Amino acid sequence: MKLAVYPGTFDPFTLGHLDIAQRALRLFDQLVITVAVHVEKSTLLSSETRIHLIEKATDHLNGVRVMGFEGLVAQHAKSLGACALIRGLRTPGDFDYESQMAHTNRRMVPELDTVFFHTSAAHALTSSSLVRDILRWNGDIRPFVPPMIAEALMKE
Repeated sequence: MKLAVYPGTFDPFTLGHLDIAQRALRLFDQLVITVAVHVEKSTLLSSETRIHLIEKATDHLNGVRVMGFEGLVAQHAKSLGACALIRGLRTPGDFDYESQMAHTNRRMVPELDTVFFHTSAAHALTSSSLVRDILRWNGDIRPFVPPMIAEALMKE
């Protein structure tokens, strides 16, 4: 059984994130979406809320588990028995950063590969930061996030 870890802050989890999760499940039997907890990073939603909302957004997908984690993602993936990390790429700048992280993670855990997914055209410019900005100005975030996440964010 092939297990992959899809780490991220996911603040909030977007339709682009969901698309990558669905596509990753075509290659892997199980996917652990790992909600990163960054001590120095302030988030719109608590890690518990993000985990809960991602569980709801992915409950139709077989083989997905959602959990929180603080620390080194490569070590976390190794502890779960994962063979790969999943990362999404929107821009060339994303590739530069993600490539560096992939090399670093591979040095720490040589048996761990990083699999990059280019975002689908429909979600190529969507980011969690963009969604937070739209929300801050009372704009409509529904085209960018799963319905249950839009509903929860618009209540905040």
